[in-house]
Amino acid sequence: MDPALGPPDAMAEKRDELTPMMRQYHDLCARYDDALVLFQVGDFYETFCAAAERTARLLEITLTSREDSTGEYPMSGIPIDNAESYVETLLEAGYRVAIADQVEAPGESSGVVERAVTRVITPGTLTEDELLASEDNTFAAALARDGDTLGLALLDVSTGEFLATSADSSERIADEISRFEPPEAVVGPDAPADLFSDACMVTPYEPEAFDHEYARETLARYVRNPDVLLASDAEIRACGALLSYAEYVRGGDHEGERGETETDDSDDRDTLNAAREPLGYVTQLTRYDPREYLLLDAVALRSLELFEPRAVHGHEDATLVGVLDETASALGGRKLRDWVRRPLLERARIEGRLDAVEELTGSVQTRETLHELLRGVYDLERLIGRTSRERANARDLRSLRDTLAVVPDVRAALEGTDCDRLRKLHADLDPLVDVRELIDDAIVTTPPVEITEGGIIAEGYDADLDELRGTAREGKAWIDDLEQRERERTGIDSLKVGFNAVHGYYIEVTNPNLESVPDDYERRQTLKNSERFVTPELKRREDEIVSAEERADDREYDLFRDVRRAVAAEVERVQTLADALATLDALVSLSTVAATYDYCRPELLEDDDQKTSGGLELEIEGGRHPVVERTQESFVPNDVQLDDDRRVAIITGPNMSGKSTYMRQVAQIVLLAQVGSFVPAHGARLTPVERIFTRIGASDDIAGGRSTFMVEMDELATILREADERSLVLLDEVGRGTSTADGVAIAQAITEHVHDELGATTLFATHHHPLTELADDLEAAFTLHFAVDQTDGEVVFHHEIEPGAATGSYGVEVATAAGVPEDVVERARTLVAAEADGDSPPSMGDSNPTESEAERALEACLGEATQTATADGGDVPADLAAELRTLDLAHLTPVEALTELDRLQRLLEE
Repeated sequence: MDPALGPPDAMAEKRDELTPMMRQYHDLCARYDDALVLFQVGDFYETFCAAAERTARLLEITLTSREDSTGEYPMSGIPIDNAESYVETLLEAGYRVAIADQVEAPGESSGVVERAVTRVITPGTLTEDELLASEDNTFAAALARDGDTLGLALLDVSTGEFLATSADSSERIADEISRFEPPEAVVGPDAPADLFSDACMVTPYEPEAFDHEYARETLARYVRNPDVLLASDAEIRACGALLSYAEYVRGGDHEGERGETETDDSDDRDTLNAAREPLGYVTQLTRYDPREYLLLDAVALRSLELFEPRAVHGHEDATLVGVLDETASALGGRKLRDWVRRPLLERARIEGRLDAVEELTGSVQTRETLHELLRGVYDLERLIGRTSRERANARDLRSLRDTLAVVPDVRAALEGTDCDRLRKLHADLDPLVDVRELIDDAIVTTPPVEITEGGIIAEGYDADLDELRGTAREGKAWIDDLEQRERERTGIDSLKVGFNAVHGYYIEVTNPNLESVPDDYERRQTLKNSERFVTPELKRREDEIVSAEERADDREYDLFRDVRRAVAAEVERVQTLADALATLDALVSLSTVAATYDYCRPELLEDDDQKTSGGLELEIEGGRHPVVERTQESFVPNDVQLDDDRRVAIITGPNMSGKSTYMRQVAQIVLLAQVGSFVPAHGARLTPVERIFTRIGASDDIAGGRSTFMVEMDELATILREADERSLVLLDEVGRGTSTADGVAIAQAITEHVHDELGATTLFATHHHPLTELADDLEAAFTLHFAVDQTDGEVVFHHEIEPGAATGSYGVEVATAAGVPEDVVERARTLVAAEADGDSPPSMGDSNPTESEAERALEACLGEATQTATADGGDVPADLAAELRTLDLAHLTPVEALTELDRLQRLLEE
C-alpha cells in the first residue's frame, strides 16, 4: 500500500497519546484510507509523515516538521487560498484527495477545533471550475455485471447529466466507454475492469453498493420506478452504485460553509450507511440503447480526429469539433460535442435538426441576434449544480439571474420561426420570472465572493436586517462626529478617534496634551508618544455597532441560504431551460458554419429510396474535408459515388496525393449529416450509416507487447467480426507491416471477405497495385486513383480522384520531394531502371514479383549498403553492424528506408 495513504504508522502506534489535533488527523486518515488527506490548520492544508514527504516532492514545497509529546513528525502544507493548483497536481499523480476542513470557528469550541472531510476530490467527480479541464462533460462511470449482461452508468457530477445503457457484448460496452472517456470508474464484482483505458482511474468501492436491492433503493431516491425505466438488473446495479459513490465523494454529510459536523461519528468509514443527502440536481436518468446512435469505437474516434488532432504539431483546433464550434456558451459547446460523440440514426430526429439549421442559415439577422444574446448565457448546468450542493456563492446566483434576464430576448428572436424544432425550443425557454425576481430583490448587484461576512443582501429585502444595519450606521455616524465634539470639549486640537481590530474604537491623545484629558476618559492602550482612551458612551456605542454588525452578518448568511435553497428547489426548471439554451446554441453554431463555409443540406435516403435494399447509398458532389480545408490555402473537392453495385472502392496513387484525406472526408461528411449538420459539399445524398470502422495510419503498443503490424491486425479483426452491410469501412495501407508477399495476400483476402461476406461499403487505399485487378473479379468492386503529372523528374499532385488504377507509387519522386540526399535518390533511380529492363541486381535475391518497383529498388539499395559495410573483413564499427542486422525493412516506408540508409552511410564514412 502507498505509505502516503491511510493512518501514519508512527502515529498509529501512539494513537491514544497523540494531541487531540493529531488524533483527528490520524482518525480521518484511517477513515479515508484510499485518499490523501489535506488537513486544515488555520490558513493551510497540512499533511504529515509519509504523506508530507510525498506531497513535498510532488508539489515542490518545503518539508518541515511538527512536534508533540509523542515525537516529531514530518509536515508539509499548501495555502488554502491557492489549493486548487496543488490538488490538480495530486490528481495527475493518481491520488484521490480528501479535504478535511475546520467545521467550526476557533472561538466556538472549548477544545480542539472540529474538523471533518467535506468532500473527496477524484478525477471523475470534479465540480470545481478551477479543476475541470474544459467546458466538456467529465463523466464518472460504473460497470456492473448481471449474468451475461454488462450495465454501464455515466454521471457528470458537475452538471447532473446521468446516462445508462447495457449490452451482452463486452466489445459494445468498451465502445461506449470510448465515446465518453471517463477519467474514473467504479467496478462491481466480476465486471471486467480492463474495458477501461489506462488513463481511467479504476477506484475500489464497496461491493455492497452493487447489491441489487441496495442499488435499487439508492436509485429510487432519484427516479421513480427504476425497474420500468431501466432495461436490466445490471443497469440498476451500475446506476445505484455510481450514485452511492457520488454521494460519498461529494461530501453529502456536510453543508460545508459554516461547518455542520458529520452525522456519522463512527471511527470506521461506513460509506454505505452514513447519513448522506442525495444530489438534488441529479433529477433525470436517460436510458439509451447504443444502437440508437452511429457507433464510433476508440480507433474511429482517434482516426477521424473528432476531438483530438493526431498531428503532434497540428493546429490547436484541427479537429472536427474545433471547426464546428462557433457556440457562444459553455452549454452549447457541451451539447455540440455530445452530438458529435453520438450521431443519430433515426431519420426524423436528424431531419428535425437539419430543418432548424436550414432556417437559421437562411435568416442572417435571426442567427446573428441569437448568437449575440447567447454570449450572455452562463453555464446554468454547473451553476444549478453548485446551488443544489449549497456551494454556490452570491456571485453565482447573480450569474444565474443575468442568464434569466437574456431569456425573454431569446424568445423574442425566435418568434415566428417555422420549423418544429425551433418552435419547441421557444416553448421550452421558461424565463423563470419568479426566480429572477427573487435574486433581483435579495442579492446586491455586485456581491462579494465571501458569503459569511455581509454585504450580499440588498436593502429593503428584510426588515430585521435593515434595522440592524441602521443601528450600525447610526452608531458609526455618532462616532464620526465624536472627534470634532471631543476636540471642542477638551481643547485638544490634535485629538483623534480611531479603530483597530484588536482594541476596537479609541480616542488618541499625544503625550504633551495628557494633562487636558477629562476625568471620564478610561485608559485603553499606552503607546510611545501617546495614550489611547475610551469613554463609557464610546464603549456603549461600540458594543452596539459590533453587536449589530455581527447579528447582521449572521442574518445575511441565513437569508442567503434561504434564497439559495429557494433557487435550488427549481432545479428541474433551470435544467430544462439550460438544455433548451444549449440546443439552440448548438444549432446556431452549425448554421453559422454552414453559412460561412458554404455547406449544403444533405438529403437522407429511406431504405425504399435505395437502388437495392439492405446496403448503403452514398453520393457526394464536390465533397471537401471540413478540417483540412480550414488549414490550407486551397482545397480540391472530389466526388463520391457508392451504392450496392459499387461498394468496394480500391484507391491507388502516390503518397501525398490525398488518399487518406479523401477517405476521412467521406466518413466525416457522413458523420456530420447524421449529427444534423450541413456538410462541406455541393450536394450530398446518403443512407444513414450504423457504424464507421477505420484502419488508418501506423501505431503500436510496445508497452503492451504489440508491434505496429499486430495493432493493425487487431483492428482489422474487429472490423471483420463486427462490420456489416450498414457499415462504412475505411482501410488505409493494410498489409504494409509485413513482407510484401504476405501483405498483398492479407490485403486481398480482406478485400474479398469484406466484399463477399460482410457487404460493407468500403474505401481501401493501397500501394499494393495487384489489388486493383480484384475490380475485374469482384462484382461490386471498382478502382479509383489520384492522378499526378511528372515533368523532368518532378511530380505534381492535382489531388483529383479519377476512375481506374494508378500507374505507380512514385516513391523515388516523393523521396526527392522529401529532401532525401541526391546520391541515394540517384542510386534508387538506377535500380528502378535496371528492374524495368529486367536486370535483377544480385542483392535482390528472389524478390517477389508483386513488389512495387520503388520498394524493390530501395530494398536492393539497402542490401548493397549492408554488403559494402561488411566486405572489408570486419572494420565496420560494432554498433553500426548491429544496427544493420536489426534494421526492420518491413516496417519502413520507402522514404523512411532511404533516410535510414543515408544516415547509416554517413556513419560508415565517419
